[in-house]
Amino acid sequence: MYAAVFAALVTYEHPGLGLGHFFYLPVALVALTTGPRVGALAGVVAAALYAVAFALNPAVPTTQVVTVGAAIRLIPFAASGALLGWFAASNRALVDKFQILAERDHLTGLPNTRAFEAAIARRFESGRPFAILLGDMDGLKDLNERDGEGGGDDALRQLGATLANALDPGDESARVGGDEFAVLAALGSTQEAARLASRLESVLAGAGLGITFGWAVHPQDGLNALSLYRAADERLYARKYIRSPAKASDARSAGERGTNSVASRRGLNRGGRIRTAGLWLPKPAL
Repeated sequence: MYAAVFAALVTYEHPGLGLGHFFYLPVALVALTTGPRVGALAGVVAAALYAVAFALNPAVPTTQVVTVGAAIRLIPFAASGALLGWFAASNRALVDKFQILAERDHLTGLPNTRAFEAAIARRFESGRPFAILLGDMDGLKDLNERDGEGGGDDALRQLGATLANALDPGDESARVGGDEFAVLAALGSTQEAARLASRLESVLAGAGLGITFGWAVHPQDGLNALSLYRAADERLYARKYIRSPAKASDARSAGERGTNSVASRRGLNRGGRIRTAGLWLPKPAL
């Protein structure tokens, strides 16, 4: 666009026409796609091309080529480029911040359900084996009744931070429900997943936090997200039942009445999708 305006100035400009104002267009485009510094530089380039075009245009008197007005034109070109670039950079930073906030759990700071769904999709696209662990915090209801919701929130924050710090590089964690957490790890067997679940439970128990994990591995336990969630969910509640049959049965019963437990949300439908462990998953092809 610089070239087009420059050519028009050289060919068609005459005193009073004002084709040089079209240099604001390329300056604005450069500034909007870069930032304030490059935008200001784009304004300087426009001012220089403006002066050269006037020097080459035979219709413009040579006395108008080097004037105070021509030099002053540098200021609005550079200033408009810098200002537009600053606004564009500020807007991009704000959008990035909102994107982060939209994918973060407000309480723990971990990725939320939306971000975790995207992480699962990336794992499937990579074609490599991976494990998903579903965790249900133990005793959150009792903690809330004893210490109030503030105490429960503090425990959830501590659990989220401890869980994230206990993972290996490349593993991902998220909070996917009220007392539910999930982990993605690059593991290739159920034995490895079981060892990871045991290690994480031990680490959290050492911090005074109880959690029970279930796991599933792709592709052994399923070829789509729904089948993996179902397998991990079954292992989770089987282990809960072994540890505390009464509480596990209560959780199952509460789930059937529509509370926030992992099992409660399996089987609900919305727009061709199925909700499992707090996530809306596409129905698998039959």
